[in-house]
Amino acid sequence: MDKVKKDTAMGISTKTVPAALTRRRAALLVLATAASLPATASRADDYPSRPVRIIAPFGAGGPTDIYVRALALELDKVLHQNFFIENRPGAGTTLGTELVAKATPDGYTLLMASSTQTVNETLYKNKPYALMRDLVPLAPMEENDLVLVVNPGVPAHNVAELIALAKAKPGTLNFGSSGPGSNYHMAAELLKNLTGINIVHVPYKGSTGMRIDILSGQIQILFDAVPTMVPYIKAGKVRALGTTGAKRSPILPDVPTIAETVPGFEFSQWVGFMAPKATPQPIVAKLHDAITAILSRPDIKKSWEAQGAEPMVMSQPQFAAFMQGQVDKWAKVIKANHITLIN
Repeated sequence: MDKVKKDTAMGISTKTVPAALTRRRAALLVLATAASLPATASRADDYPSRPVRIIAPFGAGGPTDIYVRALALELDKVLHQNFFIENRPGAGTTLGTELVAKATPDGYTLLMASSTQTVNETLYKNKPYALMRDLVPLAPMEENDLVLVVNPGVPAHNVAELIALAKAKPGTLNFGSSGPGSNYHMAAELLKNLTGINIVHVPYKGSTGMRIDILSGQIQILFDAVPTMVPYIKAGKVRALGTTGAKRSPILPDVPTIAETVPGFEFSQWVGFMAPKATPQPIVAKLHDAITAILSRPDIKKSWEAQGAEPMVMSQPQFAAFMQGQVDKWAKVIKANHITLIN
């Protein structure tokens, strides 16, 4: 017969349960608990079991879009599932970024992230998301340099001469960009920040207008992608003064880096991937490892570098730290240069 114990504090009688029954109940409890928990490991083993959508918050057809599509084709082969690109441009990448930030965190909606989003974290005041709070960095993809060019009518043949000219005539030289917060805009703002020059920003709606106007002389200064500018440089329609990377561009080996004149100047437009914050870590790790394996291949590295892009390889924590560093860097530049924030 079961013994009866008295809970003197509560005044409730309880029975001592036999050991065998206790073990059975414990086993049932473990099974019930396991059944109620998400099968994270199992999901990661099976992932992806259906097509994966990559949101590109840019228009289709640009260099960045081309590289991410190339990587998606390689992911198809490695993970045996369709990875497809969905372009969602608008509001300086914030529309597409918001879509992913609010998506189900199951690994089936990913974000093509870039340097632009780290700028926007400060530039846009009323975003309905916080980049590093609501999304998790997965892996970087590639980075490429810009080149600083001037119209041939500008009496400057190197970076030092351009800085001297801008200081002699403050507020008279204009630089174009594809819009506030774009890579082309922020590269010029970084130059202003490090040299103290006063040059005037002329934002365009996209890249076409700024390129037309640098050729015509409507604007005097432009930062643009190296591969895009090479034909104009070779034809003498613009003059290259410097590239923005830490080392000289293999496409323009005779053009010095801006850092050779302005210590501390380094800028690259980079691209990587993020996912909704609560995406299970095994899925995050699986995506990171697949992307990293592709980008580490010699054939990918050789092919991309020939086009001016350098594959980026980092651990997932390193990429997260890199992105946070970019957010912090641009917050300081935006504040120091008194750049008008966007509502």
